[in-house]
Amino acid sequence: MWGPEGLDEVEAELLGPPEELKGKDVLEIGAGAAQCSRWLAVQGARPVALDLSHRQLQHALRIGGSFPLVCADAGALPFADASFDLACSAYGALPFVADPALVLREVHRVLRPGGRFVFSATHPIRWAFPDEPGPEGLMVSASYFDRTPYVEQDDDGRAVYVEHHRTLGDRIRDIVASGLRLVDLVEPEWPSWNTAEWGGWSPLRGNLIPGTAIYVCERDCGRD
Repeated sequence: MWGPEGLDEVEAELLGPPEELKGKDVLEIGAGAAQCSRWLAVQGARPVALDLSHRQLQHALRIGGSFPLVCADAGALPFADASFDLACSAYGALPFVADPALVLREVHRVLRPGGRFVFSATHPIRWAFPDEPGPEGLMVSASYFDRTPYVEQDDDGRAVYVEHHRTLGDRIRDIVASGLRLVDLVEPEWPSWNTAEWGGWSPLRGNLIPGTAIYVCERDCGRD
């Protein structure tokens, strides 16, 4: 799943047709419990699941899967140049780093020429609206251009959750600066079958404003 709307990779084929995934080396960045890697392995791909959180990877280990789990920073990928055919990230890593361009440059480095990177994140327009599923979440309450991070702190004032806002233009500039090429920008519509409410996600909001942005990027063949 690429996001709360429920867009499935089987339907979207953003990484390519399922039959073409067999034998491909795929890096999942910000893998969490490695749900995407587990699906990729079933398709016959050779995934590697990477996450900064050791605890998340412990969940992945408990659930099981015959693929490597790597605890590392997405801004310093511990892999040789041109190690992967594909890379993916579903709401992982990129929204939570202050320098997403660094991550994108690292992805460019580890992708083989012609390789594809697909990542999803909260649609930037959502930052202008309250994170509420009902009518109160439909009125603009903040500047879309305010890039102040969202931070949650514990009782001692330590940051326990940080998410960074990038405008749509910021994301595209970061992609281009990394050497990747943006080939598609997918904004999934809310499907009629999805009646779920979760956090600020709901059919009410999903039918009016986009909630997820999926960036489909490629490394050009022969480009340094």
